[in-house]
Amino acid sequence: MNQLTLEWLEAGQVRTHTIQAQQATKQPGSFRIGRDPSQCDLVIQHPTVSKLHVEIFFAPQQPGFFLRNLREPNPPLVDQKRVIQGIAQLHQGSQIRLGELDITVQSVEVAVVLPATVVAVPQPRSPQPVHAHRSPQPQPDPAPQPVVNLSYGLQCPKCHHVSTYDRLQVGCAWCGTSLAAAPSVLLAPGS
Repeated sequence: MNQLTLEWLEAGQVRTHTIQAQQATKQPGSFRIGRDPSQCDLVIQHPTVSKLHVEIFFAPQQPGFFLRNLREPNPPLVDQKRVIQGIAQLHQGSQIRLGELDITVQSVEVAVVLPATVVAVPQPRSPQPVHAHRSPQPQPDPAPQPVVNLSYGLQCPKCHHVSTYDRLQVGCAWCGTSLAAAPSVLLAPGS
């Protein structure tokens, strides 16, 4: 199971929250943290935390959990590095700072699933009959098969349009949904 557990101190109490990669959230594919209960999956009532501060998402391609800043004027720190644009990978022990609130990544569990491998076994050539009066004719090698360039895309979990991998950081071009947890799909040649 792919999950991440956060721990922080709020109003003098130790709080923990576990984020699972496939759980239902307000923004499909990402888990949002901030003060606004209408936009955030984890609401933290701390005055220095933005209404919509960050999102955490699971990227199966890497695989791992990542944090993205959602408010440029109040960027988070991950392991003492400011995350203004782009993403930061989260590991067990990572320190996240939202405003003046410190959050620790207590655990990260990532199940690595290897895709099935298809092995093509070469087929033996059919032997030519040998005639007593002729020497065997050399069999020409079969013509090489053209290599088809396969390409993959990310299917938006909301509108189901397919985007190229370069949209992973910016989201779906059609509806803006995060593509962090979007499934990879095989694109037809020439598309």
